[in-house]
Amino acid sequence: MHTTKNNKQLARSEFSAALNQVCAERGIKPEAVLESIQAALLAAYRKDADKSEEEIVGYQATVDPVTGAAKILDDKGKDITPAGFGRIAAQAAKQIILQRNREAEKDAIISDFQNKLDTIMNGMVLRFEGNIAIIDLGRAQTWLPPEEQSPEEYYRLNQRLTVYVKEIRDTPRGPRIIVSRNDPRLVNALFAREVPEIANGAVVIKNVARDPGKRTKIAVDSTEEGVDPVGSCVGQKGVRVQAVTNQLNGEKIDIIPFNKDFKEFIKAALSPADGLIITLDEKKKRAKVIAAEDQQAIAIGRGGQNVRLASSLTGWEIDVVGAVVENPTTEATETTDSKTAKTMPSA
Repeated sequence: MHTTKNNKQLARSEFSAALNQVCAERGIKPEAVLESIQAALLAAYRKDADKSEEEIVGYQATVDPVTGAAKILDDKGKDITPAGFGRIAAQAAKQIILQRNREAEKDAIISDFQNKLDTIMNGMVLRFEGNIAIIDLGRAQTWLPPEEQSPEEYYRLNQRLTVYVKEIRDTPRGPRIIVSRNDPRLVNALFAREVPEIANGAVVIKNVARDPGKRTKIAVDSTEEGVDPVGSCVGQKGVRVQAVTNQLNGEKIDIIPFNKDFKEFIKAALSPADGLIITLDEKKKRAKVIAAEDQQAIAIGRGGQNVRLASSLTGWEIDVVGAVVENPTTEATETTDSKTAKTMPSA
């Protein structure tokens, strides 16, 4: 008899504690959780009694908020709780409370990551769901979907990565934390981590143009006299830029000094090409770049990459044409090879 009393008190304390915990964590009223439990109990009864939904119209499940004791009442209010239903009721209540606890934990994680958006974090490849890589960031498992993966990277289990926390996206399976390896802002954040002058505001990143996994051009400027923005980013013996390159698996990085003189800015953006002559159409925001024969291919780059990145970095549409050559039988003409880079959205 004494043992039975103790067991009842234990059940009472366990149920009350679990109910109060889930309500406190989710900030909801106990009545709301009890309603979920009652709905689950009614569904469990219908399945156990092999009845249709039409047959149990008007039936109710009740749960004592202190002891967790459950009853099934028919449409006339009569207690029709089956023998042994207490075990089923306890299991259903436990599942609902566990589910609510999981939901509470997920909500807390999502809320916490709202404050981590637009930052970088170190993680590890935990598993794959189709072509989505699941990245473990410690407290949270995040998604690295195909559109956020670098096309030059191949991910493997337990691989360590630095990722950019991009957004929280609503999906059919609930909110998901989306991280990126190809977003240009990943480069910004990596430099901010490696370069104290960026972290303290003495050097600012004006823009980033990126071909993920292949090449990036970054324009930097100084807000303090005497601070070399390019040198700050490169670091002694290139140690800082090399650290960023290593994080990006060898992606090449060109650090360009920002210049309000757009001719000089465009020249720098087209490096390593040299000796360029530039004329600007301010109205159309289009630049004509004349390059010597041995510099034209360098300015354009393989597959047009260099001129395309320079265009994105500067915000100018760039035409690269060959230098004028003298033809003894005709008037002076430009070489026929040329390349136009359409302006791409700024990073």
